[in-house]
Amino acid sequence: MASDLDSTGRLWRIPKWFPELTQRELDLFRSYLSELIHFNGRMNLISPRTEATADLTHIADGILGSRVILGQTQAIDIFDIGSGNGIPGLVLAILAPTRRITLVDADARKIEFLKHCIARLELSNCHTIHARLEDLDPGTIHCGVSRGFASISKCLLMCRKVAAEDCSFFHFKGPSWSTEVAQIPSQILASWDPMHVMHYRLPDEETVRSIVLTKRISR
Repeated sequence: MASDLDSTGRLWRIPKWFPELTQRELDLFRSYLSELIHFNGRMNLISPRTEATADLTHIADGILGSRVILGQTQAIDIFDIGSGNGIPGLVLAILAPTRRITLVDADARKIEFLKHCIARLELSNCHTIHARLEDLDPGTIHCGVSRGFASISKCLLMCRKVAAEDCSFFHFKGPSWSTEVAQIPSQILASWDPMHVMHYRLPDEETVRSIVLTKRISR
């Protein structure tokens, strides 16, 4: 257990779980986690009960889910909707420096946190937009992602005008993903196809996490 602690006494098991990560990536993820914990008390970025295991609950989850997404799309521009604490957007920016990641959030304080992290981590491929999803320009999003933002139905309804004709939208979900898909109204299914579900497990856990891919099929 002691070997899993970093110099501050915080659990840091990412190098053990992901030995293939470069030293640069490891350093960036550790710095990001430090900022996340530092600002959490005043900004409610993550649940306080997950702080002790944030390397697992947030960083590892972000890495595994982001790898699934990056393996499914060649899109250069990816929008993280309701980015909030920066997962998965900042994780995507670290793992895929040749992609352009846009972090969208309506909360001005969280946008300031995201800007701080982008500057602190020197992520030149990442920027922010302070706006509600539905206020983006029509057809803006060709590839979108969200984690902890809204139900699949609500998310697709909100982006009906801003999603491009060929939009792919990836939703981070837990065990209840099938219930959410089953509850998508028929009028939304006329425009969106929940075409693929990809699963992964967090290290040392049995709980299955899922990425649900919805594809725009008409306007």
